[in-house]
Amino acid sequence: MGRRYCRFVTLPGMAHSYTSLYTHFVFSPNDRIERTLPEMPPRLIEYVGGIMRPEKCALIGANAVADHIHLLAQVHPSVAPAALMREVKSRSSSFIREMFHEREWCGWQEGYGAFSVSRSGIDVVKEYIARQEEHHRRMTFQEEFVAMLDKHGIEYDLRYLWD
Repeated sequence: MGRRYCRFVTLPGMAHSYTSLYTHFVFSPNDRIERTLPEMPPRLIEYVGGIMRPEKCALIGANAVADHIHLLAQVHPSVAPAALMREVKSRSSSFIREMFHEREWCGWQEGYGAFSVSRSGIDVVKEYIARQEEHHRRMTFQEEFVAMLDKHGIEYDLRYLWD
């Protein structure tokens, strides 16, 4: 009996990559102090969508509340979530400083949450994001974020969760 060698064969019809990558991003200002103005969220969200388009990503749901922001994005497979967040946070901070110069702005926190979303869960996450004001009448941002980490099985140490 001779040796068997493994050959890699390209399957017909699989010449391209096919992906369905949806991510729910959550992050907050440096000191988590309520920083938004009433007119900021719609303008900020529109601007963030504009940041994502050249990155081959699409913003499909968003809401900015007083002390944090939620973004639901379809992420292109060539884009690393960390690189996308670095670009969004840097450019949106500049936008906030320029457009809302009457308010002190210290920038976004370095960290963020990124949670994968299945195609079947998109509508649920969009609805959750849209209802942030209502949601935060019952729960703080810190409680919400810890619940999201728990739901997604992400390990953390409360001593180092907040800076």
